[in-house]
Amino acid sequence: MSDLQGKTALITGSTSGIGKAVAEALAQQGVNIILNGRRPAAEVEAQRVELETTYGIKAVYYPADMAKPGDIAKMFKAAAKTVGKPDILVNNAGAQYVSPIDQFPPEEWKRIIDVHLVASFLSMREAIPHMKEQGWGRIINVASAHAVTASPFKSAYVAAKHGLLGLTKSAALEVAEQGVTCNAICPGYVWTPLVEGQIAKQAETREIKPEQVINEVFMRVHPTRKFTTVEQIGETAVFLCSSAAQNITGQNINMDGGWTAGQVPLKQAGPAPK
Repeated sequence: MSDLQGKTALITGSTSGIGKAVAEALAQQGVNIILNGRRPAAEVEAQRVELETTYGIKAVYYPADMAKPGDIAKMFKAAAKTVGKPDILVNNAGAQYVSPIDQFPPEEWKRIIDVHLVASFLSMREAIPHMKEQGWGRIINVASAHAVTASPFKSAYVAAKHGLLGLTKSAALEVAEQGVTCNAICPGYVWTPLVEGQIAKQAETREIKPEQVINEVFMRVHPTRKFTTVEQIGETAVFLCSSAAQNITGQNINMDGGWTAGQVPLKQAGPAPK
C-alpha cells in the first residue's frame, strides 16, 4: 500500500496536459483528487468518473477561475466539505501571451501574473494552515525552465515563473519545521496537445515540415533532443510527495533536457515551454 493512500490532492489546471497526468499519477497511489480546469463539462465528468472507477478513489471537480481570488477561496471551502482539505497542493494552472514589452497589453500582463503567481500564493495561503496543523503536507509548484532562464517576448511569463520559484523557496523555509515541503518542477518543452498545435502552426507559418520545427526550434534548446513527457512529470510529483523526498524542500527540479545546464543563444530560443 502506498504511503499516500487516503490523502487528498488539489491540482489546479488538471483537466488537460501536465495537470491531468499529475492527477492520474497521484490517483494511482490512492490519493483522492480535486480537479480544476476550464475544459468542457462532459470531458471533465468523464475524466472524474474514470479516476474514481479505475483507482477506487474519490474525485471532485471545481471550475474555479484561477485569476479570480474569490473563486479560489470558494473552491477550497467547497472541497473541504466534500473530499476534505488538501494534504497535497499542485499549482499548475497557466496562461500565456507573447509580445514585445513596449507592446504588451497591461491586461494580459496582469492576467498571466494572476494565474501563475498570485493564484499560487492564494492557494498556498489556503492550504498551509491545514498542512501545518496535521504536521504533513506537500506543495508542488509547476514552474518552467523559464523560472531560471529567459526568452524574449515572454516577459510576463518569465517574470511570473521567476516569482513562483522565489515563492517556492520562501514558503519552504517558513514551513520546514512543520513536516511540510515545497518544491518546484521546472519543465522545458513538454509533449502536450498544446505543443503539438504549436508545431503544426509553426510548420505552416515557416513552410517547413513539422519534423524541422521540432528539431530546429523546440529541440534546439534540449541537449537530450527529447521532449519531457507529462507522465514523467506525474511520476516526479509522486516522488516529491513520498517519504523518500521528505527532506527535499525549497528546490527546483529541472526537467528540461539539459536546457538550463548550458547557454542557448537568444536567436535560437523557441516559444515558451509548457
